[in-house]
Amino acid sequence: MTDWVWEYEGYDPAQESLRESLCTLGNGRFATRGAAPECDADGIHYPGTYAAGCYNRLTTDVAGHQVENEDMVNLPNWLPLRFRILGEGGPGPWLTPETAAVLDHRLSLRLSSGLLERRTRYEGRGGHRLTVRQQRLVHMTDPHLAVLRSELTSENWTGELEVEAALDGTVTNSGVARYGRLNGHHLTHVHTGSAAQDTVWLRCRTSTSDIRVGMAARTSVSDGQQPELGSEERRAAQWFRFSLTPGRTVTVDKIVALHTSRDPAISDPLQAAVDRVRDAPGFDDLLETHLTAWDQMWRRAELEVPGEGGRILRLHLFHVLQTLSPHTADLDVGVPARGLHGEAYRGHVFWDELFVLPYLNLHFPEVSRALLTYRHRRLEQARSAARGTGRAGAMYPWQSGSDGREETQELHLNPRSGRWLPDHSRLQHHVGSAIAHNVWQYCEASGDTEFLHTKGAEMLLEIARFWAESATYDEAMRRYRIRGVVGPDEYHDGYPGADRPGLDDNAYTNVTAAWVLARAIDLMTTLPEPRRRELTERTGFDGGELELWEDVSRSLYVPFHDGVISQFEGYGELAELDWEAYAKRYQDIRRLDRILEAEGDTVNRYKASKQADVLMLGYLFSPATLHALLARLGHTLDDEDWHRTVDYYLGRTSHGSTLSGLVHGWVLARGRRAEAWAFVQEALKGDIADLQGGTTGEGIHLGAMAGTLDVVQRGLTGLETRGGALWLDPVPMPELAEYGFALRYRGHWGVRLRIRPGRLHIDVPASDRSPITIELPDRAVSVAPGESCELRLTD
Repeated sequence: MTDWVWEYEGYDPAQESLRESLCTLGNGRFATRGAAPECDADGIHYPGTYAAGCYNRLTTDVAGHQVENEDMVNLPNWLPLRFRILGEGGPGPWLTPETAAVLDHRLSLRLSSGLLERRTRYEGRGGHRLTVRQQRLVHMTDPHLAVLRSELTSENWTGELEVEAALDGTVTNSGVARYGRLNGHHLTHVHTGSAAQDTVWLRCRTSTSDIRVGMAARTSVSDGQQPELGSEERRAAQWFRFSLTPGRTVTVDKIVALHTSRDPAISDPLQAAVDRVRDAPGFDDLLETHLTAWDQMWRRAELEVPGEGGRILRLHLFHVLQTLSPHTADLDVGVPARGLHGEAYRGHVFWDELFVLPYLNLHFPEVSRALLTYRHRRLEQARSAARGTGRAGAMYPWQSGSDGREETQELHLNPRSGRWLPDHSRLQHHVGSAIAHNVWQYCEASGDTEFLHTKGAEMLLEIARFWAESATYDEAMRRYRIRGVVGPDEYHDGYPGADRPGLDDNAYTNVTAAWVLARAIDLMTTLPEPRRRELTERTGFDGGELELWEDVSRSLYVPFHDGVISQFEGYGELAELDWEAYAKRYQDIRRLDRILEAEGDTVNRYKASKQADVLMLGYLFSPATLHALLARLGHTLDDEDWHRTVDYYLGRTSHGSTLSGLVHGWVLARGRRAEAWAFVQEALKGDIADLQGGTTGEGIHLGAMAGTLDVVQRGLTGLETRGGALWLDPVPMPELAEYGFALRYRGHWGVRLRIRPGRLHIDVPASDRSPITIELPDRAVSVAPGESCELRLTD
């Protein structure tokens, strides 16, 4: 591979799922996996197409229970284009890697242009060889278009080739094996037809959410012949036949338009798709405008990191940009934890935006605002959920989909034991603190006080209310406590032998709740008086609530044991796990919870975490901020205490999440750089090497990908946006001695930072904005628009 090309050589069925996921193309509205167009969904290939925010709800009988799940829908497949050689004995089989010999195969993902190129040489019946060269794009300028160009060349035979181009509505959601027992038939009322001799269409709708889908395809060949038109059940097709001689190439261009009834400014998705594909220009013109759009995005997201790490970071950035592009700002969608790349997690929105928005805030703030608006539109649903538990405020769901209700399943399958088990992860109420943190950080980075004083204030107020209501006062401790929750660790969902799920006083939950309360107090006391009055009238806010918030924010209980912060109350009393024995027995123990359950044991008995929990505090807050937070809660935490806490959990974490290595690398960067780099390397390779054992083929891990970008942007630079200034405290990292990036800060476009050993260079492009204040540990400088500044860094 090169810096800008991600390439796979040779055909390997065992790697197809991973490659299809990593070669997904998208534009923020929809995306299509990198499957070969001639291959149907089977145990090897899975050509899924997903539109942002397109969900449907189905019910399945599982182990005697009626289980309801909402899924991101696999839409009709626009890719199909298959070919076969017509001989004297009749047509041969359609050529695929499973029906013909693959002599050569190369798949190239061109990151700079959002273009997927593929070259395959087939040898079919009778030794006939056919070369297939394809270029594919999901258009970044017109987000409703996709294009496939196929060049078919005979190597050593003369005869006829038949090509079929189709739109396939027979698809189901079947891309995740462990969901195999669940109903995946989301599409209904599938109809097909033709709009012109060169255009076919397909329309359908989702079965319960009633989202109408319209798709149209215009196909042309280089020799100008017209296709035969036809349709099978739930499938619209066009057939071409042409003669080939050795060395002769025929080009087939397929241009596709996709609309759904969720799109603005249309009345009929099918008519909109037909009109759009009719008016679309040819391949060359579409490619030119597509390249221009990608050029513009890469300029805004400029990232210069040398070596192998830089190449992987560029791939991660590519997938972030095509999942959450500027087109996303027009949609009512959240951050899908697995991108638009597959069906894992059912396309749901978790807390992963906590790892994604920090990057977007400083490059595409309009996208961040839209993603936060998704949360605000579901504020009433969160209020309703809180009321359902007898509490005020807003209780946001752990998994969110179309309308903001809790989408977390109540049962989950352990594929190791084959048993369906209760799922208590909906008790991760800390997702509310993540949303509040994202609101605050977005407004600090963008200077968007209008959002902070309106939608942001409403969310902060209601999340703070929920935490104040969740905290109960313990007279014996003279502290407030939050009981019955699950922390970020996720392994521990209850006490051993307890008859109810949930844990008491998860440290991460309590500290972040205290932070939310403190920020809400700051905001409510500084809001412009007219806006504060409006907010008070709309929400019934009582001035006495501020007193309660102040009290709770200073008195929440944070447990300690053995001189370290306890993950939750009672954690220190759990048994130690024989990590060495389990690693020797199972090699890969990332999913230790599944291993123990299959043995008839439970991870709840042990001091063992799936991923960073307490250490998430070091990811979310700078050392100074964390010390101040704990001081507000009446605890002294010096550097030695924190380092001891880090060591304690490093040895008790299995890293069963791609986010875990990322957080550990971030936390270690300021003290133990050799170890930090090892964790950063693991985070970089999480998806490309499929370290979680087959999960990347079900969809990328978007939070981990964006998080690696943020390690460079904020982790290594110590960059914070607070108080109207950029705070920087770069960490020397021998493995990454020099790097640079551009960012957008409070109306300044294209601010460039470059870090070299002992040096920091800042360039602020000319504009009518005010100078940027740069705060370093030992001094502050002001850089005006049109100026550059070279600063010497202290060790």
